[in-house]
Amino acid sequence: MIDDEIRELLDRISSKMRRDYSELLRELNLHVGQDQLLCRLWSEEGMTQIQLCERLKCEPPTVTNMVKALESQGFVSRERDQADGRVSRVYLTLKGRELHEPVAHIWRKQQEKLLEGILPEERLLLRRLMKQMAENLS
Repeated sequence: MIDDEIRELLDRISSKMRRDYSELLRELNLHVGQDQLLCRLWSEEGMTQIQLCERLKCEPPTVTNMVKALESQGFVSRERDQADGRVSRVYLTLKGRELHEPVAHIWRKQQEKLLEGILPEERLLLRRLMKQMAENLS
């Protein structure tokens, strides 16, 4: 049945992309997901862990573990909020900022590989269809 085939193809693409990203990110001492957390900080530094949970759509323990791992590698630091000492905010270190271009390069290269041979008008249709699928799952 075509519906099963689409589901299987999406699953296969997702699994392969995750494996490829995992291998490439490992070269930067990152795990899948940590790049997304860093991406949020590259665009809005100083978020609380609750804000990161909301942006990443992750559970608090997941974000806590990611922040701890990134902090132990020197990519981020946590600082107490000056207005509310109970809250800590997450900031990039210089080492974390320097990952921006290498991670962006990995994302670009993987997307190029994924979309190779697909015409621009097909890409527009693909994007529209994928947005609809994402909305259907919301």
